[in-house]
Amino acid sequence: MPAYSLEDAERRKAWGFVAPALVWTIVFFVAPFLFMAAMSLWTQQGGSIVHVWNFGNYIAFFEKDALFRGLTNSLEITAIVTVLSVLFAYPLAWIIAERVPQKYQRTTLILAILPFWTSYVVRSYSWLLVLSRNGVINQTLIKIGVISEPLELASNRTATVIGFVHFFVMLLTLTIYANLAQLSPNYRRAAADLGANAFQTFWHVVLPLTMPGIMTGAFLTFVLCIGDYVTPQILGGNNELVLPQIIMLQLGRRADFPMAATLSIVLMLVVTAAYVACARWLKIERT
Repeated sequence: MPAYSLEDAERRKAWGFVAPALVWTIVFFVAPFLFMAAMSLWTQQGGSIVHVWNFGNYIAFFEKDALFRGLTNSLEITAIVTVLSVLFAYPLAWIIAERVPQKYQRTTLILAILPFWTSYVVRSYSWLLVLSRNGVINQTLIKIGVISEPLELASNRTATVIGFVHFFVMLLTLTIYANLAQLSPNYRRAAADLGANAFQTFWHVVLPLTMPGIMTGAFLTFVLCIGDYVTPQILGGNNELVLPQIIMLQLGRRADFPMAATLSIVLMLVVTAAYVACARWLKIERT
């Protein structure tokens, strides 16, 4: 029988631990992705799929305004949500990290993430009740005499952005707080010794050191927001369709699986481009 060295035994043991996860990834991610990529190169004619390789679906995506507009709507909404979430989350994270006593910070964080404990669908419908024509905001404004007719706050882009920001502010608060909590006070002391005022210390010291937390949260916000279907469907209605909604329409109403696969590939390429941009900006080293 062949003799195995200790290194071979360790290698076999390592592969034994890795194999289940590797098989799972191949079966449930790599294989479906390859099948979806192949289907995006087929075409739908009538009620059947024609297995002829071509880029007709990708050409149609750029030529049909309704399809391409779905991507631009997704990018615009995601950009607005990401910027607003960062602007709201950073002060909240800073207050928790700098102004709340340390023994109460854990409790404050738990209160901050309470929206995560509620179903995503329930939160969206809750905002619909608040923003609708007969919702809390309109009824309150009418009762105090600010307006005479209900405002159109729901079933539009504004409602979608509000629902998204409410959710993602909490996510960004956690990532930014993690950086602020680990930031040594010696950096501020050193900046003060060098004559920097509070704003200069924040702009040149605190902000650059917490930028990894900001970018991590912003990237997660981008990925979750641009691929979300529930919130735009409930709060945005069908006035400005985003790409996930168009994908669902291709599947549910037209049964056009090749076009749905094409739109999904486009969405994945956008997310990949965002990851590459963030990785390069953060100077993540690749081995």
